Amino acid sequence: MLGIIGGTGIYQLDGLEVTGEHDIETPFGCPSAPILQGKVDDRDVLFLPRHGRQHQLLPSEVNYRANIWALKKLGVTQIIGLSAVGSLKEEIAPGDLSLPNQYFDFVKGAREKTFFGNGIAAHVSTAEPTCACLEEEICAAGRSVGIEIHTDKTYGCVDGPRLGTRAESFFLRGAAGCDLVGMTNVPEVFLAREAQICYCTIAIATDYDCWLDDPAQHVSVEQVIARYGASLEKAKAVLSEFIQHDEAEGTCGCRTSLSSAVLTPKDALNSEQQALLEILSA
Repeated sequence: MLGIIGGTGIYQLDGLEVTGEHDIETPFGCPSAPILQGKVDDRDVLFLPRHGRQHQLLPSEVNYRANIWALKKLGVTQIIGLSAVGSLKEEIAPGDLSLPNQYFDFVKGAREKTFFGNGIAAHVSTAEPTCACLEEEICAAGRSVGIEIHTDKTYGCVDGPRLGTRAESFFLRGAAGCDLVGMTNVPEVFLAREAQICYCTIAIATDYDCWLDDPAQHVSVEQVIARYGASLEKAKAVLSEFIQHDEAEGTCGCRTSLSSAVLTPKDALNSEQQALLEILSA
């Protein structure tokens, strides 16, 4: 099943014929909002607004573990996220779409970044943190509707909620080699891998962050909101095309990421720990 995580400006999914709503409590607390279930062109889809239905959650307040756990519990095997980002490269203009396939974790706050610990030792590989099969399907959808999508890009994730300094912008685009900067995809992308879910984000560039010399180009909330609407429609068009023509989920390593990652023997786990692993491994 496909799960959609909506970012800034996406609190409901256009074209979703709602058939149910799931208000789930997880071992990690409550998700950002009740999860909507419905159909888009006869395909079952689940939708969750990352920041809540009223955008009341800061990036550091999002319960990422609860979000991913709830989607997994409901049978999700693919997640497409939608995220507003700043561009750190001139060729990624405001309004452009990108599919990051690498992540630089520049989050310094106390976000919970793993399902493991507390008696379960596991180490998933994140050398290739996103799903190459899902990426190709999204790119094909973009080509079908005539929308260019930048690929092979690196997303630098920062804490927020403040917008970054020029020194941070120069560091991310220079030493860290990032192409995009955002506040939410870490730990979301890594938790999806721990849950054996295929994951990609459609990143929507709203600005050039603050690395350009022209102060008028430096990111502000007003600038983000003013430019966001048209760009969001492009992302929705790609998503709609993907949903209509993605006939079957491919087989990839994402779906077996825990096969050799767990080090703790099963007989050393209590019933709660075994139940947790069973859901993640499903």
